[in-house]
Amino acid sequence: MRKFMIVFAALTPVLGFADSGPVPLGDNGGKFGDWTAATYGSGSAKACYAFTNAQASSPVIPNRGPVMLTVVERHDDHDEVTLAAGFTFPKKASAVISVNGTFISFYTKGDTAYTSNGALAVTSFQQGSSASAASTGPGGVAVTDNFSLAGFSDAYGAITAACP
Repeated sequence: MRKFMIVFAALTPVLGFADSGPVPLGDNGGKFGDWTAATYGSGSAKACYAFTNAQASSPVIPNRGPVMLTVVERHDDHDEVTLAAGFTFPKKASAVISVNGTFISFYTKGDTAYTSNGALAVTSFQQGSSASAASTGPGGVAVTDNFSLAGFSDAYGAITAACP
């Protein structure tokens, strides 16, 4: 649970949450394979999210923060998919996540990459076993982050049930 809270604290600025703490979804403490699912807030401000940390990253970047892939569901906004890079992206950088030969484009702002095609990302995540993110890191270096998709479908089912 301590790791969950540390990761959630890193996600809080990305997700824009304010007051009460996260509530894990399910009898399993929010764990679905390599993914974690939880809710935050209540009423119209309630958000449900699933996230996973990168399993491998290359090259090693000193002082890099947590690298996370996240899907958020809200009352009026569904399938918001973000990549927290753990570093500030250079200006005009982009990122691409590939899953089973499908390439999903992301745009960057600060230390986060966003896709405008969350539905494609979610469908790809449901059909794949792993995802690879390619982006531009500090100093223009090419960065690759690899994520497991094991448990994504169950985590996604939990967040969409909690935030229909």
